[in-house]
Amino acid sequence: MGEQGLSSYFQFNNVNWPNVWNAAWETLWMTVLSVVIVAILGILLGLLLYQTDGSKNIAVKILNWIVGFFVNVFRSIPFIILIVLLLPVTQVIVGAITGAKAAIPSLVVSAAPFYARLVQIAFNDVDSGVIEAAYSMGASSWQVVWKVLIPESLPALVSGITVTAISLIGYTAMAGAIGAGGLGQLAYTDGFQSYNNAITLAATVVIVIIVFAFQYLGDLVTKKVDKR
Repeated sequence: MGEQGLSSYFQFNNVNWPNVWNAAWETLWMTVLSVVIVAILGILLGLLLYQTDGSKNIAVKILNWIVGFFVNVFRSIPFIILIVLLLPVTQVIVGAITGAKAAIPSLVVSAAPFYARLVQIAFNDVDSGVIEAAYSMGASSWQVVWKVLIPESLPALVSGITVTAISLIGYTAMAGAIGAGGLGQLAYTDGFQSYNNAITLAATVVIVIIVFAFQYLGDLVTKKVDKR
């Protein structure tokens, strides 16, 4: 048990730095893998919500309602509850309920609906005149999606996935409290439970640096793809 008090935060000789870097790597690859899967699923779900919204076809209306319902439900469940709720599903998918791999299903299920709504909003903000012009020139629905809808909404899509990625970094930290690895588990087990405030501070600083890095990259890419 380490010494307590404000000075205990700065006893960095009590920090096992190789463990910190290993935990940082776990947090990074959990986040990056989750972001890639969430981006794909979110765009597909957002496109489905966008394309089926306002349809007069009964079957399409029902599809839109079902997809919207599940998106809203999983967006509403707090992550710490969702990860426990999905433990049996996680066991089936990855064969374990602890470790970094076990966190991926819950991370994806929590973030994909959130990003899907951001995608839908981005598509809705595209100028309808541009879309109508593409149709008038004989473009198919898929050509409109790939050559008009996605390019025109790309800055908002990149900005949205940046916000989602930063949320996922926070989710990985929460998942660490129940054994998912990464900086969250390091801060909880080696820091909080071991009364080692220096490790908790070190893990916090590294997480903040990772968040700043993701935000910087996201802002940079957004500026690059914004043609306005």
